[in-house]
Amino acid sequence: MYDLAVMWDWVAFSVRWLHVVTAMAWIGASFYFIALDLMLKPAPGMPEGAYGEEWEVHGGGFYHTTKYLVAPDRLPEHLTWHKWQSYTTWLSGAALLMIVYWVGGELYLLDPTKADLTLVQGILISGASLTIGWLVYDQMCKRGLKNHPTILMLLLFALLVVMSWGYNQIFTGRAALLHLGAFTATIMTANVFFIIMPNQRVVVADLKAGRTPDAKYGQIAKLRSMHNNYLTLPVVFLMLSNHYPLAFGTEYAWIIASLIFLTGVTIRHYFNTMHRTRSGPHWTWGVTVLLMFVIAWLSSVRPSETWEDAEARPLTPYEQRFVSAAGFDDAYDTVLGHCSMCHAREPVWGNMRWAPKGVHLETPGDVARHASQIYLQAGVSHAMPPPNAVQMDEEARETIIAWVREARAIAQ
Repeated sequence: MYDLAVMWDWVAFSVRWLHVVTAMAWIGASFYFIALDLMLKPAPGMPEGAYGEEWEVHGGGFYHTTKYLVAPDRLPEHLTWHKWQSYTTWLSGAALLMIVYWVGGELYLLDPTKADLTLVQGILISGASLTIGWLVYDQMCKRGLKNHPTILMLLLFALLVVMSWGYNQIFTGRAALLHLGAFTATIMTANVFFIIMPNQRVVVADLKAGRTPDAKYGQIAKLRSMHNNYLTLPVVFLMLSNHYPLAFGTEYAWIIASLIFLTGVTIRHYFNTMHRTRSGPHWTWGVTVLLMFVIAWLSSVRPSETWEDAEARPLTPYEQRFVSAAGFDDAYDTVLGHCSMCHAREPVWGNMRWAPKGVHLETPGDVARHASQIYLQAGVSHAMPPPNAVQMDEEARETIIAWVREARAIAQ
């Protein structure tokens, strides 16, 4: 009989793998085409209607690319559309969010020390909030701010700061940063689905009908593509942030996430300028380093929750189920003896200052809340504890397995 917890973890792993692969394809294509567009230069002998050309060498071959400012005078026989990388990235990311943060919401999504929410309420806020960014941003673009790109980007940044703060008021630190990334990625994919692709279809339809396409459709699509280009690096950081408690597990995690957007702008501005002029503005690296020092300083602030606070906090129904299960006392002692020296609010192992991945395993509530992780990491697998730190024998692992399975049997 298959262990459902193990199978579900492999489902999550498979979806995450798909998400990473498609994200790499989307980001790579996006960065390449923005760089290509910025490197195009007018040259003698170009076809009528051509805006610029670029020669490149790669993989032993030479490539000659020509861009038409509006469109060629006829539709080519073979036309490649770049859209599925974006769609598949968003769909796989949405599926992963549901698997990890909705199905596992009592552990990963909700933070009872911040807001008293039911799991259903948390899921509704999670899903509904992702659309807000696109609706506000799209209206700003359509109401004339597209002609004032600096003001538009400042307003978008202000919106992201507000959402970063808001998410951190109700969700766990990991969920807050992940949702901010999903919030931003939704804007990017919506740009592709609702603006860029429809505008390109209008141009193709005009070519098929023998009409001269309007240049405004390409200009609008290019503006949205450039916005996506500047948002990409912060989204990558936010998607990886759940591996780093210094990013999500501090008092000022929402400010750290906000500053990361600024570092993304400075880095992309350097490379975009370099692609266009062959010389980037070097001051951007100084600004980026300064921002990272500020981020590192903010991350050094200790979390407000102490061991005493955690011990006094009432157990949630989810935690109570695992605490009440037969075998909890033995499993709790096993975890304290093998895991809590690192997974503590003030770790005592070596020079460690923060618990790995922000996971605390000190109080009964801590251990019950992370029961599924303990089961997978230190029960059915030997991933934890690290063998060069603490040796855990099979009897101890069987104690954990028996406890978690007993708790799940009661729930069923």
